[in-house]
Amino acid sequence: MRDAEITRTTSETAISVSLSLDGSGTAKISTGIGFFDHMLDQLAKHSLMDMTITAKGDLHIDDHHTVEDVGIAIGQALAKALGDKKGIRRYGHFALAMDDAQIACALDLSARPYLICNLDFPTQKIGTFDTELVREFFQALSTHGGITLHIDKKHGFNSHHIAEAAFKAVAKSLRMAVEKDPRNDALPSTKGAL
Repeated sequence: MRDAEITRTTSETAISVSLSLDGSGTAKISTGIGFFDHMLDQLAKHSLMDMTITAKGDLHIDDHHTVEDVGIAIGQALAKALGDKKGIRRYGHFALAMDDAQIACALDLSARPYLICNLDFPTQKIGTFDTELVREFFQALSTHGGITLHIDKKHGFNSHHIAEAAFKAVAKSLRMAVEKDPRNDALPSTKGAL
């Protein structure tokens, strides 16, 4: 089974992530941040990964540490669940439309983290959620998951739609990249290592 569990405890947060790559998109999410929970639900649903995530953070300060540390833990769980990466497709891409927003994502499970995140938001907040934390989450996911991750906004004027389309586009791209390739059970690299 391609499953992983990660526990991360610091003076700022206590995070628990359970992840199954070959799931059905079932999510049990509780971070204390309503909008973020909604985005993580989208990540699970559209990647078809089962995720159970609990987080307790210093929300009396702000949401930053919780969002970043959840991204770190999901990235670590993803890398652990992928194991040696033999037989995966490795690459994923998706252009996702959601009302006014269109977001394109391309990624490589290369073990070489790199983030390009061209998401400009017309507002600084979505409800009480700071829009700058969308990038912080994807930076943590990319770094600790070993993902080259490119996310580009083509269109969009509604901040909620832009953020949600980004999470869904990344989810669909991850779904493609982590899937087993029916034509190749070897490591998808000419280097012999990922």
